[in-house]
Amino acid sequence: MIRFLILAAYFEMTMYLYVSGKLDQYINLHYSYLAYLSMILSFILAIVQLVVWMKQIETHSHLTKKSAKVASIGLLLLPLIVAWLFPTVSLDSATVSAKGYHFPLAAENDTQTQAQEGTSVQYLKPDTSVYFTKSAYQTEMRKVADRYLASDHIQVTSENYMEVMEAIYDYPDEFVGKTIEMVGFVYNDPENPHQVFLFRFGIIHCIADSGVYGLLATGLQENFTDNSWVKVSGTIKVAYHSSLKQALPTIDVSTIQEVQQPKNPYVYRIF
Repeated sequence: MIRFLILAAYFEMTMYLYVSGKLDQYINLHYSYLAYLSMILSFILAIVQLVVWMKQIETHSHLTKKSAKVASIGLLLLPLIVAWLFPTVSLDSATVSAKGYHFPLAAENDTQTQAQEGTSVQYLKPDTSVYFTKSAYQTEMRKVADRYLASDHIQVTSENYMEVMEAIYDYPDEFVGKTIEMVGFVYNDPENPHQVFLFRFGIIHCIADSGVYGLLATGLQENFTDNSWVKVSGTIKVAYHSSLKQALPTIDVSTIQEVQQPKNPYVYRIF
């Protein structure tokens, strides 16, 4: 009976996320077929477990107690109750602030911070190197970088956002002088006035390896509040960030305008 309830509850939850359109806030939709497949398999296995359980009842010739029935209904409803009472919310600059003002790009700092937080959250630069061998990763990212370096102007979209950010952070000096256009939400640097980060929250495979990715922006002539969505264009340069104690690829902004938040504020890594 317990196996049936667990499988049925998983099916209910996945179906709810699919119907409500919230599935893309948990996984990269490029892999959504895996969620659909697991949903179908859980439904089939739940039916199998139900049949097994019914046969056991017939064999032992007894009826389920009222308390067991109530408990069964409660367990089946629990996933939906959790989904209704704890709605998903889009991550924003408040999430960045809550994590504390640190973007550990250095490997030793990153390992230290993640060990403390018990997460694998990434900052600023998407890092997909763990999914490749070292040589394969270098070959792949060299191809990606060369594709964008072939043009003087880089148009960043929701579809290519993650790979562009990764390429820029892997080869910052090579992208210096290129013009770039992108959309992101504003996170005002609390320690450096007139400097802001332009971010989007991204998912590589699922929410477990998500992160906040983007670039430092300088040269803004007007102030925008945190979470303002803006479209900027400017020139890529490398600037030293005193608080983070490292050089960062940066947009020297030439134009900026406030825009509406995209229908889906998340971006995904497409392989």
